[in-house]
Amino acid sequence: MLTLYGDLDSGNVYKVRLLLAQLGIACRRVDTTQNRGETASAEFRAINPIGKIPTIVFDDGRMLSESGAILYFLARDTAYLPADAWDQANVLRWMFFEQYSHEPYIAVNRHWKLHLPLAEQSRLADRIAHNHTRGEHALAVMEQRLRNSAWLATGCYTVADIALYAYTHTANDGGFELGPCSGIRAWLNRVRAQPGHIPQVQEEQGVPSSGGVAKAVTAWTLRLPGPPTQFPLP
Repeated sequence: MLTLYGDLDSGNVYKVRLLLAQLGIACRRVDTTQNRGETASAEFRAINPIGKIPTIVFDDGRMLSESGAILYFLARDTAYLPADAWDQANVLRWMFFEQYSHEPYIAVNRHWKLHLPLAEQSRLADRIAHNHTRGEHALAVMEQRLRNSAWLATGCYTVADIALYAYTHTANDGGFELGPCSGIRAWLNRVRAQPGHIPQVQEEQGVPSSGGVAKAVTAWTLRLPGPPTQFPLP
């Protein structure tokens, strides 16, 4: 069974969890977070030298990290990644946009506002303001697209939408107001209505086991209302 290292708070981990849910792929999650310093531990670095989550490990021992790479790998030969080369390029374009023009500002401000003491937030006020300006620009780019298109990259729901949904749907936590963004809000509702969608904090829990990097290891299987998408795991 595929093993996923990551926590429920991380939007990057949520991207992977959401795609796994929609593909009907069973896996076990090892609760691992940078907030407790676990990603910097020697034990975790032995699994992923980069020291980042999400990280997935296959039964044969192969490891893959970076949310975009994981989404791309899992989505191959499914409806979530189109076969047409031009459409694939546009999926990747929006995924790269998320990593370089969206996540560094919207996700970072969310993390700081949720997890840093007020005194530390005050010290970072200039950076938070800078991030807010850049994040507002990223949302404006999305709004322009979504006012005229149901989905970001192509005419259907893809991993580009999953990648950008993860931190856009919690943008309010970082101080970003989505009220004026009617295109984004309608798109968020369309994403939530997709088959197999799970909220960020939802997972089916099995029997906890011990060991691994984190203190809590949760085994879980995601079940869809119907036959799961067939996906040949390595």
